[in-house]
Amino acid sequence: MAILLSGDFHSNALGELSILTKKYLFNKLGLKKYTSINYQIILGDCGFLWPGNEKTDLYNFHVFAERPFPILCVIGNHEPMLGMTLPEVDIGIGETVYLVKENPFIAYLKRGKIYRIDGFKFLVMGGALSIDQDIRTPGESWWKEEYWSAREKADLFELLDSDNEFDYVLTHTGPDSVNMELFGTLFFGSKKFTDEIAKMNDVVDSWITCKGWFCGHWHHDKIHIDNEKKRTYQYLYRDVKLIEADTI
Repeated sequence: MAILLSGDFHSNALGELSILTKKYLFNKLGLKKYTSINYQIILGDCGFLWPGNEKTDLYNFHVFAERPFPILCVIGNHEPMLGMTLPEVDIGIGETVYLVKENPFIAYLKRGKIYRIDGFKFLVMGGALSIDQDIRTPGESWWKEEYWSAREKADLFELLDSDNEFDYVLTHTGPDSVNMELFGTLFFGSKKFTDEIAKMNDVVDSWITCKGWFCGHWHHDKIHIDNEKKRTYQYLYRDVKLIEADTI
């Protein structure tokens, strides 16, 4: 059993599908590892259901349907589903998910929830600051639901008060301290920005125990190892990662 992790997909706007096809994964991983995959998890900015992008979605769905495993998505900051009401379904992983499509199966994981997938316990979060819109002021949201509500944040920390031990954490952006270590200060032009979601991730990072933290958002493949916490932070974009029973 294995879980395939990948970074931002953007509905294949920048060719991200090329590393997720059956042929590519089979060649990269080999038969044994490829056939062991039970789920794929995209670490945010999946971009499904973007208005006016129906033909591209259909093509992406066709390619994904060639593979035997379902896709679960972390909510990013460029997600049309944030402005939609999607049906919730129970697929037996602890919490319900927001259904995008049944075949191939594609769904979004909820923010601030615990999921148990293939024997692993995940804390799933998501979201990040958007600074790249050319149609509104940098730093504003694409959708009003893009940033966590006060209620969502309160529910998360209430949850962590009683349950704070996980195998892995799945987010869109990483903790602010790790982001700064790897990428530096966040700028748009000459203006500096503070990502409150990344700051929240920092707080969560200090509250919990886990083996590793996975995220996307930064469009780089990077790894940061915290020897004190004995924790690895892995950022994915043009690479994929398998979580297997013996993953450290």
